[in-house]
Amino acid sequence: MKLSLLQRGEGEELLFLHGYLASKECFYRQISYFSKFFRVTALDFPGMGQAGPLPAPWSVGDYAEWTREALCTLGISRPSVVAHSFGGRVAVKLLSEDLFSRAVLTGCAGIVKKRGISYRFRVGSYRFCKRLAPKFAEKHFGSAEFRTLSPVMRESYKKIVNEDLRETAAHISAPVLFLHGERDREVPLSSIRIYLEKIKGSRLTVLKGCGHFPFLDDPLAFNMAAEEFLRCRTQCSF
Repeated sequence: MKLSLLQRGEGEELLFLHGYLASKECFYRQISYFSKFFRVTALDFPGMGQAGPLPAPWSVGDYAEWTREALCTLGISRPSVVAHSFGGRVAVKLLSEDLFSRAVLTGCAGIVKKRGISYRFRVGSYRFCKRLAPKFAEKHFGSAEFRTLSPVMRESYKKIVNEDLRETAAHISAPVLFLHGERDREVPLSSIRIYLEKIKGSRLTVLKGCGHFPFLDDPLAFNMAAEEFLRCRTQCSF
């Protein structure tokens, strides 16, 4: 598939992976800053940004496989990675396979909450309505984000949000820093604490006053915290 990417700077490799329905440009302040110290690569995931459409409904594993192949094509081996939200899901998959040397994960999704009766009722209602009136079901059920997606992207979205990555995270040995917005309402801090329990030696920095996009809310604080971690050469700081 055609690659849509930005590359700047020289030095050790640093990869940026964006969130769902975002693009590589969301990291423009980080790309400008970190290209002073690293050779920065930022990719658009297929189906997002300026990349081509998905050929079929992809899972997190499919996106991880595509990312692995993209890095191979670009000649990039074991880079550091900064990943946001959905990009964090992909990063967790690849970290478990030792593809990255270290990672900064922000607003990292991938922990599926326990679902109660109300959730199961909504899902049952959607499936029943979809059999009788599919257009009505697609228009009135699900989030606003979900309703904007193409049919292929909707099926992909379902695969993505229903995969829990806590056991995958348990296989990660690389250093990981979670930079989490204090006011993040998309990914609760409780989910990050589960990751911290699963990933040996990982650590957490909470950025005050920030939401789900701390790298945009407070780029200076985000960049300083990420730089300190990424430019550390050993794991002994853990």
